[in-house]
Amino acid sequence: MSLASQIAAHLPFLRRYARALTGSQASGDAFVREMLEAVLADADLMASLAGGRVPLYRAFSKVWASASGPVATGAVASEHEAGAQARLGAITPPARQALLLTTLEDFTTAEAAAILERTPEEIAALVAEAIAEIEREQTTSVLIIEDEPLIAMQLEDLVSSLGHTVSGTAATRTQARTAVAEAMPGLVLADIQLADGSSGLDAVDDILSVGAMPVIFITAYPERLLTGDRPEPTYLVTKPFQEATVRAAISQALFFGSTRPL
Repeated sequence: MSLASQIAAHLPFLRRYARALTGSQASGDAFVREMLEAVLADADLMASLAGGRVPLYRAFSKVWASASGPVATGAVASEHEAGAQARLGAITPPARQALLLTTLEDFTTAEAAAILERTPEEIAALVAEAIAEIEREQTTSVLIIEDEPLIAMQLEDLVSSLGHTVSGTAATRTQARTAVAEAMPGLVLADIQLADGSSGLDAVDDILSVGAMPVIFITAYPERLLTGDRPEPTYLVTKPFQEATVRAAISQALFFGSTRPL
């Protein structure tokens, strides 16, 4: 596989990381573009990326760290970005990076240490710092849109263990509408493909038409939503998922106070 093909294979997930880090699709993509421009201008840097995901994320982290702030794309364009900017200062950038790398991106502590050029012990401390800050956020009610009963039960247990309540569960778009009519949630966890062939994306659009809350999509095919062809979910978890990954996504979504998927 050529180096360009290797980078392209990892790029959708780097973009996911960048969006979660900055709280904005536009800002995250801008930093990814800046990194790619730096790679094209530096033959040695380009050659170093042959090592896989770790050097790619390390190159991105250097670009992000060199910026004046985590959001560097001009005026705030949405309520989501306003909420993100208001909260970014509450947790240090290295702690936020360490948490996302070891949960959302599923790097080992040693790999995250290599990316951030720190020791594994420092990474562990940063993750603990991030979790402590995020867990101070207010608890909420959660609607789970999932057509696989065992996964729905797993998510219910996870949500409850974090101190949140489950406002309802739904296996179809119609059930999701009914659940929201009975109780408006503060957070939605949604699968993409539902039991009757309906779409979790459509179910979420229905919900957001009557209320505003963070949304986390959980799907076995994340690459289908990471094409850049349309506004993409800020919070996207891959099936089969690690509970720590969902935990981190919930914490990030509530921390940034997002109201719509970007």
